[in-house]
Amino acid sequence: MPEPVKKAVSAFTKKPKTAEVTAGNTAVFEAETEKSGIKVKWQRAGTEITESEKYVIKTEGNKHSLTINNVGKEDDVIYAVIAGSSKVKFELKVKEPEKSETVTPAEAVPAPAASESPAPPAESSQHTEVSSAETQPESPLDPIGLFVARPQDGEVTVGGNITFTAKVAGESLLKKPSVKWFKGKWMDLGSKVGKHLQLHDNYDRNTKVLLADQGSLSSNTEGHDDGAEFNFSSLLKKRGEGKSESQSDVDVWDILRKAPPTEYEKIAFQYGITDLRGMLKRLKRIKKEEKKSTAFLKKLDPAYQVDKGQKIKLMVEVANPDADVKWLKNGQEIQVSGRYIFEAVGNKRILTINHCSLADDAAYECVVGDEKSFTELFVKEPPILITRPLEDQMVMVGERVEFECEVSEEGATVKWEKDGIELTREETFKYRFKKDGKKQYLIINESTKEDSGHYTVKTNGGVSVAELIVQEKKLEVYQSIADLTVKARDQAVFKCEVSDENVKGIWLKNGKEVIPDERIKISHIGRIHKLTIEDVTPEDEADYSFIPQGFAYNLSAKLQFLEVKIDFVPREEPPKIHLDCLGQSPDTIVVVAGNKLRLDVPVSGDPTPTVIWQKVNKLLFESEGRVRVEMHEDHCVFIIEGAEKEDEGVYRVILKNPVGEDKADITVKVIDVPDPPEAPTISNIGEDYCTVHWQPPKYDGGQPVLGYILERKKKKSYRWMRLNFDLLKELTYEAKRMIEGVVYEMRIYAVNSIGMSRPSPASQPFMPIAPPSEPTHFTVEDVSDSTVSLKWRPPERIGAGGLDGYMLEYCKDGSTEWIPALPGLTERTSALIKDLVTGDKLYFRIKAVNLAGESGAATIKEPVTVQEILQRPKFWLPRHLRQTLVKKVGETVNIVIPFQGKPRPKITWLKDGQTLDSKDVGIRNSSTDTILFIRKAELHHSGAYEVTLQIENMSDKVAITIQIIDKPGPPQNIKLVDVWGFNAALEWTPPQDDGNAQILGYTVQKADKKTMEWYTVFDHYRRTNCIVSDLIMGNEYFFRIFSENLCGLSETAATTKNPAYIQKTGTTYKPPCYKEHDFSEAPKFTHPLVNRSVIAGYNTTLSCAVRGIPKPKIFWFKNKMDLSGDAKYRMFSKQGVLTLEIRKPTPFDGGIYTCKAVNECGEAEIECRLDVRGNQTNPTGNPSTAMKRQ
Repeated sequence: MPEPVKKAVSAFTKKPKTAEVTAGNTAVFEAETEKSGIKVKWQRAGTEITESEKYVIKTEGNKHSLTINNVGKEDDVIYAVIAGSSKVKFELKVKEPEKSETVTPAEAVPAPAASESPAPPAESSQHTEVSSAETQPESPLDPIGLFVARPQDGEVTVGGNITFTAKVAGESLLKKPSVKWFKGKWMDLGSKVGKHLQLHDNYDRNTKVLLADQGSLSSNTEGHDDGAEFNFSSLLKKRGEGKSESQSDVDVWDILRKAPPTEYEKIAFQYGITDLRGMLKRLKRIKKEEKKSTAFLKKLDPAYQVDKGQKIKLMVEVANPDADVKWLKNGQEIQVSGRYIFEAVGNKRILTINHCSLADDAAYECVVGDEKSFTELFVKEPPILITRPLEDQMVMVGERVEFECEVSEEGATVKWEKDGIELTREETFKYRFKKDGKKQYLIINESTKEDSGHYTVKTNGGVSVAELIVQEKKLEVYQSIADLTVKARDQAVFKCEVSDENVKGIWLKNGKEVIPDERIKISHIGRIHKLTIEDVTPEDEADYSFIPQGFAYNLSAKLQFLEVKIDFVPREEPPKIHLDCLGQSPDTIVVVAGNKLRLDVPVSGDPTPTVIWQKVNKLLFESEGRVRVEMHEDHCVFIIEGAEKEDEGVYRVILKNPVGEDKADITVKVIDVPDPPEAPTISNIGEDYCTVHWQPPKYDGGQPVLGYILERKKKKSYRWMRLNFDLLKELTYEAKRMIEGVVYEMRIYAVNSIGMSRPSPASQPFMPIAPPSEPTHFTVEDVSDSTVSLKWRPPERIGAGGLDGYMLEYCKDGSTEWIPALPGLTERTSALIKDLVTGDKLYFRIKAVNLAGESGAATIKEPVTVQEILQRPKFWLPRHLRQTLVKKVGETVNIVIPFQGKPRPKITWLKDGQTLDSKDVGIRNSSTDTILFIRKAELHHSGAYEVTLQIENMSDKVAITIQIIDKPGPPQNIKLVDVWGFNAALEWTPPQDDGNAQILGYTVQKADKKTMEWYTVFDHYRRTNCIVSDLIMGNEYFFRIFSENLCGLSETAATTKNPAYIQKTGTTYKPPCYKEHDFSEAPKFTHPLVNRSVIAGYNTTLSCAVRGIPKPKIFWFKNKMDLSGDAKYRMFSKQGVLTLEIRKPTPFDGGIYTCKAVNECGEAEIECRLDVRGNQTNPTGNPSTAMKRQ
């Protein structure tokens, strides 16, 4: 969103508005000013309009008008009217005259003009006022990609038509620009062109302007959502040469669906389909009757999300537990690696992705045969933190501003704001955003006053704020150039000092620029500019000036050439000092500290006098140091190199010769910049302001202090920012516009006519904070004879200073003295005030405290009487305890019953009328509840429990029933009553032990005598007799029955003693008597164990096959050690196939494995060797060990 322009006060009371006129007509624009007599200018495309036959300008009092005759297409530009410092822009839109042509019904209803629709304020070109001093440049007529006219907002009634128009300048483009219309952000309207929507464009090759419009969009209350399917037969129309008519009776959708793919283009041309590709995409999205998946029991979810660096599992359930699956990523099969792990657990197939990265953000498929399951994985990046915040900046108008911060991720996306408004790339490219690794930059090329404010950079994990202050350019002259009087062949130095060290300038001599040469030198060091003239001649006498570039300053001084005249002096002349002030008050010479002090004293006398210089009765001798004396024939020179403060005083020069003596006093005053003031002090700290105090410097440099300059910086920053450009005359200053919670430091400069002092020491660090608001919901929770319990909630506003605690006070009724209720501050939101006098009436108040001070007080309006409140005892029995509480043997019983009553009541527990045994059952009582606790429940804990609450003569009691249940015993007296046909009848009696719970039913199982494998016939059977049917003829069956209650099935079952023989039916055949064949056979392995080498960490199996009658018992051994009791190994036997499963083997599981089969006829053994290989990476780092393992 573009930054809003700060508008100046308008000089117009009525402003011209954008108008739309047909070509050939007349356009009139009117404006009114506040006062009459104001000169008004009219502009066309940035050029002032002069009155002519085409343009008529009229002014009557405060009313002004512009009339444009015979409007043409070339008049479709931006116009402006200017009055004083106000400027208003408006547009003239020229439309072609309407042609009488046959139009389609969809185009018969005229669309409202763009000007009739309310224009969005961010894009409107009218009523834009700017100050004439800061007039913005006109938009270029033909920038690449610039909209000459943007689509305007519009409203339309149901059933009406609306047209949106846009113009794009394309003079700089190599070819005609392409235009796309979108609804929202993503929906391309090109795929919806038809009866209700048309798109047109007109490219003028002369002006290189593309006119694109989206018209005849009918508003229909029965329209579809963006994601819904459309009836394309009503959206498409047939186009013919010379005419266009509706084809509502042709179902193009049905034609496309039935046609072969080779006919698609022919149908699109015949029926005017402009977006065949979009049509075909929608054809694929037709909702088909989904066939029930035969391969998948449970498919993947539509989408998954995972944080970057985390692990995720994608799981499906397949119908065939032995089915093989393939996992695809973006259509490519995924290979097993350290990051991708495949698992198969029963019917479940799991893909595990470890350490997810942005590269894993893709579409995934699980393929089983011809069926697929799709999903998408979205990888969420961690929050981006700001590792180095922004810093405050202060610049002058027109300078470049660059804000810099550093974030935790390279190339991260950040958001820049100014005073809460998001910054974007504008058409004028005012703001530029730059990324360099982890560094983020906001660049303002030419800053203006309106750019001042708080700038914020935001990421999804942090915020940083900095202030920008833009000041008008103002140059201060700290030291101006002074007039000079020099003698022949001496040196003349003009020096000045300005406030800005970057300002350059030129030197003028009598209005002409001074050109430096070997004798004339020009220097610029920091804020000091010098013009040095060596070996001064009479031609150098002139007026010299220094002009800073860009400022209306002219610093001037005069150079006077001193001619020395030699007069005839008779011999024996007494010495004489020729000073202008001789005989008057002592002359005062002022010199700036650090400069060279040179005193030329003309003298005469014959013979040549002796010169003596003194300072405060102290002799000064010529030396090679900083102070020296030079004697010439007609004058003497006293020189001090780099004058210092100690050189200040009265200097006396004495001349002596045989004829006499003369003396003169010269006062030398050394002036300098002031000493730095002492560190300022900070007081009256608020939310975004503070008051700064300081004292004048101890030494003002010999010149009065003109004012002070104040600077501040953030504590962790190195950039000092100036707070004032006009010198401060007072010794206090209120600094504003600071950020709450940021630690600042202040320092001060003193300024006199010589220059600016060094900075003072920094003040003590301080933080602008405000005290919190008062605590909320301050109430009395409980009262006793000597205590009061209070509670409250934290303040609504705490601020950057945090919260140190709460200060609680009370005041007796009738008194005004508030007494602290607690020693110091409390951080809790509740308090118990103890040791109070019974019967006192007290007021209570509470304040929140932080570094900034105390908040307002929250008080309890009515006084609180310190007195125990009698409350009737009453239990609040939970709902689940109002019915029988059922627990299983061994479970924990924990019953909590809250109650009320004051003073604290007496609590009594009874079971079946007897007192509870404290060793068996735990009782815990508090002031608000009582707890019954049994660590491991037993059957004898069942019963009726009663708890009584007693306060004086008032009581309350509740009863609780606890039932401890266990598994039942087996049924009794099972009988095989009858056997007939394929049926057997059974009877039994209920178990003797029902486990203290109702018998819910029985489970009946049968087993063939040959295999003795049990199969369930009935479960949850309620009767004590049953008939087992569908038995196999010729077999013998045993039956067993389990009883069942809430705890489950009984541990053992009741089994029939004798089997039930199912006789064969039909003709009785008497078989011949043969000797019964003995089928017994010793165990024999038909398939041996095979030596295997496996990788550690993956489950492995060893398999073999055995034969033997009767069925042999199987034993597994490892290195002759029995594996039957080891949970790491699982043994399976199915149809003679023996399997040993080893769970996640390690190298220590390698060895000789033996399988032994034993029956009454004999035994057999078979063995194999298993080698377990470790991972390829050797944790010990010893390559030889890894080679040995391989």
